[in-house]
Amino acid sequence: MPAESQLGLGIVITLVVVALAFDFMNGFHDAANSIATVVSTRVLKPYQAVLLAALFNFVALFVFHLSVATTIGRGIIDQAIVDHYVVFGALVGAIAWNIITWWYGIPSSSSHALIGGLVGAAVAKAGTHSLIAGGILKTVAFIFISPVLGMVFGALLMLAVSWLFVRSTPSRVDRWFRRLQLLSSSAYSLGHGGNDAQKTAGIIWMLLIAAGYLGTQDPLPLWVVVSCYVMIGLGTAFGGWRIVKTMGQRITKLRPVGGFCAETGGAAMLFIATGLGIPVSTTHTITGAIVGVGAAQNVSAVRWGIAGDLLWAWILTIPCSAFMAALAWAVGRALLS
Repeated sequence: MPAESQLGLGIVITLVVVALAFDFMNGFHDAANSIATVVSTRVLKPYQAVLLAALFNFVALFVFHLSVATTIGRGIIDQAIVDHYVVFGALVGAIAWNIITWWYGIPSSSSHALIGGLVGAAVAKAGTHSLIAGGILKTVAFIFISPVLGMVFGALLMLAVSWLFVRSTPSRVDRWFRRLQLLSSSAYSLGHGGNDAQKTAGIIWMLLIAAGYLGTQDPLPLWVVVSCYVMIGLGTAFGGWRIVKTMGQRITKLRPVGGFCAETGGAAMLFIATGLGIPVSTTHTITGAIVGVGAAQNVSAVRWGIAGDLLWAWILTIPCSAFMAALAWAVGRALLS
C-alpha cells in the first residue's frame, strides 16, 4: 500500500477514535438526563440508574431507523467541503464545550455542541455558503420546540394522573409510581440512545465518504452504528454526576409521580423527533418536561431563575462551540498537514 494511502488510513482511524471519544463524552455528559429524575425520587440508587440507562441506550440500536444520522451526515454542511480538518475541528470544538459545561455543572446540549462544531469548522474552511440552511434552521428551531413540547407533554401527563388518582392516598400513589418510573426511565434512556448515538454515527459516515472509503450513496456500515451505541452506553454508565443535582433537584422538587410524568413526556418528544430524523437535545427535552411537571402542580414550585440561566446556556452552545471548532480547524490544519 502506498505511503499516502497509509497516512490517509491513519488519519481516518485517529478521527474515528476521536469521534467515539465524543460519543463517550456525550453519554457521560448526558447521563443526568436519563437518571436525574429516577435518582432524585430515590426509586433507584445512582449505580442502578446508570446501568439501566446504559442498557437502554444500547437497546435503541434495535428500535430506531438511522434518520438522525442521515441528517447529521448529509443535512447540516455541504459534503463536498468535508475533509479531515473539518471533522477534526467539529469534534474538538464539541468536546471542548462539553468539558467546560460538565465542569461547571451546566446541562447544555451535546447535540447542539456537535452541530455548532460542524458549522464553525465548515465556515472556517469555506464560508457560510457551505452550510445547508434547511437542516440548520430545523435544528435551531428545535432548541425552543423540544423543551416547549416536553413541558406541554409533562404538564398534561401530570394533570391527567392527578385527575385519575384524585381519590388515592399519597402513599398509594408513590407506591404505584415508584414501579412505573422504572418503565418511564427506561423509555427516556431508549429515546436518548436512539437520538444521540446516531449523531456521532453521522459524523463518522461523513468522514468515511470524504476519505473515499464509502460512496455518497453507500449505507452506513454496521460496525459504525454498533460502535456508537456501545460508546454512548459506556459513557452513560460512568455518569456525569455534576449535572444530576441541577436536573433532579434544583429546577423543582420531584416525587415518583412527577418523575414518571417528566420522563414519559420527554420520551414521547424524543421518539417523535428521532422518527422524523431531527437531532434534538435530550437535555432541553427533559428540562422542559421537568418544568412542565412542576408548573402543573404549582407555578411557584419551579425555580424560574435557574430555568432562565439554563436557557442562556442553550442559546450560547452553538455559537460557542462553533467558535472553538473554527480555532480547532486552524490548529488541525497546522498539525495534520
